[in-house]
Amino acid sequence: MENTLVTYFTQTENTKKVAESIYKNIEGDKQIMPISEVQEEDLEDYDLIFIGFPVHSHGVPFAVESFIKKIPRDKKIALFSTHGSLTGGRISREAIEHASVLASGARLLGTFSCRGKVSLSALEILKKSPEHRAWTDMAASAGTHPDEHDLSEAASFAKWIITLASQD
Repeated sequence: MENTLVTYFTQTENTKKVAESIYKNIEGDKQIMPISEVQEEDLEDYDLIFIGFPVHSHGVPFAVESFIKKIPRDKKIALFSTHGSLTGGRISREAIEHASVLASGARLLGTFSCRGKVSLSALEILKKSPEHRAWTDMAASAGTHPDEHDLSEAASFAKWIITLASQD
């Protein structure tokens, strides 16, 4: 790969940790920065863009939705997310699927997701709602994530995406 960007949105640092693991496992010209620091006019300069986000309210945060919609047509991208639900659960899958639809003009090479610690304040607020009680009990078990295994999986994902991108 000639020039790769790893960008992310985070509030609890979970997604940043995953982004850093991806970044460390990419060779060549590369940059890492929060989505808020990426200039739209600079997106053309990258051959591949990794885009990371936490799953919020069962979906993609608005700042990430806006960013994804600005990705140039046919740009190679990879998506990654962190979430409090169980790995492979409906909520995390739907968020990645939503982001994939938003990026439909881009060339999506792959996706990755792993659990991430949910903020205690969010858990306390959601626990008060009967409809969220079961989810908050499950999300509390994500308190040690992303862990070393998750970060190792993110590193493998990065290497796999780089291989796919270089085959084009």
